[in-house]
Amino acid sequence: MTGAPAQRRHPILRMIAARLGLGLLTLLVISVLIFMAVSLLPGDIAQQVLGQSATAETVAAFRRELGLDQPLIWRYLDWITGILQGDFGQSLANGRPVAEILSARLGNTMFLAAYAAIIAVPLSVGLGLLAALWRGGWFDKIANVATLSAISFPEFFIAYILMFWLSVRMGWFPSMADPGASPSLTEMLSRAFLPAITLVLVVTAHMMRMTRAAVVNVLGAPYITMARLKGASRWRVVTRHALPNALSPIVNVIALNVAWLITGVVIVEVVFVYPGLGQLMVDSVTNRDIPVVQACALIFAAVYILLNLSADILAIATNPRLLHPR
Repeated sequence: MTGAPAQRRHPILRMIAARLGLGLLTLLVISVLIFMAVSLLPGDIAQQVLGQSATAETVAAFRRELGLDQPLIWRYLDWITGILQGDFGQSLANGRPVAEILSARLGNTMFLAAYAAIIAVPLSVGLGLLAALWRGGWFDKIANVATLSAISFPEFFIAYILMFWLSVRMGWFPSMADPGASPSLTEMLSRAFLPAITLVLVVTAHMMRMTRAAVVNVLGAPYITMARLKGASRWRVVTRHALPNALSPIVNVIALNVAWLITGVVIVEVVFVYPGLGQLMVDSVTNRDIPVVQACALIFAAVYILLNLSADILAIATNPRLLHPR
């Protein structure tokens, strides 16, 4: 009796191991692309950091200090080896360890993404269920128009509209999202509200439409007809019968949108001057702080790959038939 559950677990464990291996290989390839892309940027990094007034001897000495006189392959191996040991290098702008700079900024970005996800996920699933329940009705039509409008507008446009109405005109929320040093939770929630709502409006449209489509697709199944013939209410049919069988695509799209919340916050953080990883990356590009740029890009890639793998695993967990594709 104990052998059967173990045999059922083995395919899932093998799938998780295979996905993790593929994710690590993908991250390795992305690390090469990040390093190559940054290394091929036009201009001399040493000259840019030291300024045009620096002498040729000073520039040459600084290049040797940064290891820029070494072959590209050795520089990459030195960089990736340091990362595997937890050493992201030193910032060229202030000389601080890159890991120390990233730690606080990454926490802010994760807080903003979690803030938006806590609002967006139940809101989008609820709207999707209601749109499926009353498909073809006025609520469904309004929801579709609203979500299509939200998808059509870029996030910086939505951000400026919210800033104008809720901050400048109404004065309800601050337009600058920087909470300062050691803020309280209330202060952080207030400061991060506008960027969080901007992200919510962008991702809710995708999740709501996928929820509606998945539930509507299931509503045509024979067991749904049987549930209706037994006298079950429309809401019970949707929530108790249709939703559990439509979870696989819904969970998948939720995980992918949460991944976007973390990796796609660059523009929103810049607009609201929010001290997150995206703002740090933009500032580092401006200052030619290459170690910080590389570390930010690698962290964004790692988070996105990890959440994509989580989406695959959750989709298979909610629909084990995906383990045996035909």
